[in-house]
Amino acid sequence: MAVHVVNEARRCLNCKNPMCRQGCPINTPIPQMIQAFLDNDIPTAGAMLFENNPLSIICSLVCDHDKQCEGHCVLGRKGAPVQISSIENYISDSYFDRMVIERQPANGMKAAIIGGGPAGITIAVQLARKGYGVTIFDAKEKIGGILQYGIPEFRLPKSILKRYQKKLKEIGIHFRPNTAIGGAIKMDDLFRDGYKAVFIGTGVWRPKTLGIKGESLGNVHFAINYLNSPVNYDLGETVAIIGAGNSAMDVARTAIREGSNKVTVFSQSKHPKASVREVEYAQIDGVNLVCGKAPVEITEEGPILVDVTADEEGNFTYHKETAQLFKADSTIIAISQGPKDKIVSTTGGIQTVHGGLVVTDDSGHTTREGVFASGDVVAGARTVVEAVAYSKKVAQAMDEYMQSLDNKA
Repeated sequence: MAVHVVNEARRCLNCKNPMCRQGCPINTPIPQMIQAFLDNDIPTAGAMLFENNPLSIICSLVCDHDKQCEGHCVLGRKGAPVQISSIENYISDSYFDRMVIERQPANGMKAAIIGGGPAGITIAVQLARKGYGVTIFDAKEKIGGILQYGIPEFRLPKSILKRYQKKLKEIGIHFRPNTAIGGAIKMDDLFRDGYKAVFIGTGVWRPKTLGIKGESLGNVHFAINYLNSPVNYDLGETVAIIGAGNSAMDVARTAIREGSNKVTVFSQSKHPKASVREVEYAQIDGVNLVCGKAPVEITEEGPILVDVTADEEGNFTYHKETAQLFKADSTIIAISQGPKDKIVSTTGGIQTVHGGLVVTDDSGHTTREGVFASGDVVAGARTVVEAVAYSKKVAQAMDEYMQSLDNKA
């Protein structure tokens, strides 16, 4: 292991006002977890983590720790912060398989979860613990959503998701793969069959386009599609990637591993949107980063790019006179995703805005009674830990809603 977690844990100052916890979107009890670990009590430390965050193992690997817990550690002001992510991963990984999730007696009510991604898994666990019968419906064959089909194996081993599926089954959660709600089964069918509440957590799987000539060419691909099954793509030796977020870095690093020798990421901003750590790893892997460039057209020989400058307010100016072809065998567009509209288009009463994002209140209620939503399909593409944090609130709202139905009966 690259980091000796015991030594890292001993570096923790156990601050009375832990800034690390304030920096965590889900408010993980970091000092208490570390102290339990140092007291040789992994079961207690692990229980703290999973009680607070059902996706603790996953978040320990994929969170942007430099901006969150570790970025707020006071030791980082004059030196290296405590490697909280490594400690959390060690504890959560050690504890997960022996963890027993306590469940209240069955209450006779069922909830449907549409989408088995971070939000859906969180909601399913929270409701199952309260005694609800829970079924997860997913359009794909494996559980995990973006965790399974959008994050590379080298960042998140898929064996972890298999362990999650086993754990969900242990607490009585059913999983229906290859079942897209809005097709053979519609939202109204779920209510007909006795589900008292439905949660939409379908994520954002529709690639956003550049709106320029050439996006339909045979050597042009979208990041979310490529990451879904990179082994099915033959990108060639030279690859141009448009966009410089974390997804673009995942694409670039994957392309290198799949055999492309010259991979270049183009960012129109001076600084890529991806986390500093992801950019560093991409460059170490051999990825080239070019800033201040934007595409105006894509050809079969590669993208045509122009210089871009920004003023103090962040407004971009595109200098068309600088247009130049960057020769590439393949071009991949990685500028975020939006939601698909299959569920909404086949279900009445659900309001959407901003390209299909579902409208909800602060607790996840949609504009249709009994239907809730959270995660990327509500907020747009965000982080895993933010989806988990908000979904815990939504699970509580769903519980309150279904209990109110029971009381009315």
